[in-house]
Amino acid sequence: MECAGSTEAATVAPDNGSFDTGIAYELHPDVALRQEPFGALAYHYGNRRLTFLRSHELVELVKQLGEHDCAASAMKAVGIDDSRRRPVEAALAALAASGVVRAR
Repeated sequence: MECAGSTEAATVAPDNGSFDTGIAYELHPDVALRQEPFGALAYHYGNRRLTFLRSHELVELVKQLGEHDCAASAMKAVGIDDSRRRPVEAALAALAASGVVRAR
């Protein structure tokens, strides 16, 4: 999927966990990541939520989101292939819903 040129706010559909990979995202500036053997802990200083990122692949993706024009290109850069795309998109949808990542 190519990056979309949309400037509209991203929407995450809570009913099916869809995530728009065609727009740009970033790690929320109020979130700190702490590396752990299982992946990382994400602490949001604004809403005081603690979130577990349960894979190193997902941690690397979240760190790199802000460096790419869209989530799809960040996924490609990290090496996420088509067989892993749906679970990673579901994880990103959950992270967006909890405020760990946000649209830019």
